[in-house]
Amino acid sequence: MPTDTKRVRGPEVSQSPTLFLCKHAAVLPSHGPRADGRQRDQVDVRPVFVRCGLVSQAKGSAYIEAGNTKLMCCVYGPREMERKDETDMKCGKLTTDMRFAPFSCLERGSWIQGSQDKDLSLMLHESLQPAVCLHKYPRSQIEVNVMVLENSGSVLAHAVTCASLALADAGIEMYDLVLGCSIRQNGASYVVDPSYMEENSCSSVSSENQGGLTVAFLPSLNQISGLQSDGEMTEETLTAGVRTCIEGCYKLYPVIQQALTKAVRRAAPPAIRELKDSITNSIALQCAVLTLTTQPLFLFDIMFLKKD
Repeated sequence: MPTDTKRVRGPEVSQSPTLFLCKHAAVLPSHGPRADGRQRDQVDVRPVFVRCGLVSQAKGSAYIEAGNTKLMCCVYGPREMERKDETDMKCGKLTTDMRFAPFSCLERGSWIQGSQDKDLSLMLHESLQPAVCLHKYPRSQIEVNVMVLENSGSVLAHAVTCASLALADAGIEMYDLVLGCSIRQNGASYVVDPSYMEENSCSSVSSENQGGLTVAFLPSLNQISGLQSDGEMTEETLTAGVRTCIEGCYKLYPVIQQALTKAVRRAAPPAIRELKDSITNSIALQCAVLTLTTQPLFLFDIMFLKKD
């Protein structure tokens, strides 16, 4: 059947995507609840959805969704280094690449890596490298690729968490997981895990203590692996901001642990799953038998007390 190759195969009726965008004020208030209902001056992070092992072609992968911020990370390697003339062959090499999808921001971008992508890739590398046991992989390189699917604020912090999850899913030996958290300082007030509008909004108060802070934290070792700050903040404000980010990382830690546990269970061989199920059923059966054997004694005690 002949077809018209020049015909545009699109819907007959369409509407502009700008009609579905939320209208935000250019200047956000410095008091009261935030636009999404969270509170200011509190460690109130957005609900997080995490999943590991979604990309079968990669050695390890992770997907994280915090509010409308969505990121995907894939890890490849360890593989042999491309260049043979590397000076340090006793330790492996960690390469990071972070890019924004063209549809991730309000203004359409390009697939070509820009200056912002390169800066974020460098910050991501500095945050992850202290946590990876590179001496375990001599003459090898590990590639970490992060793709931002939707940018709704705190991209770097969630990219650090997502990349750490992907490394753990790939079986890369690490000293500890790396969790990220960011805040936005607005005078004497601050917001944790800021949205895109909160990061780029104008200040409605004085210009003192204005800026953003992102911390990469190792929760088990209680160490900071990366810190990125912009704007102008006093030493006391910066110290308090770091402590707030650490509290936010600890708040996120149980969710990350649960996601990794589920990923390990899904990747376990069928024999191990059957063994785990049999052990679980055996424990449940023992608990049921114990309950049935103690129930008559318990009822007899109640009847004896009633007679008295």
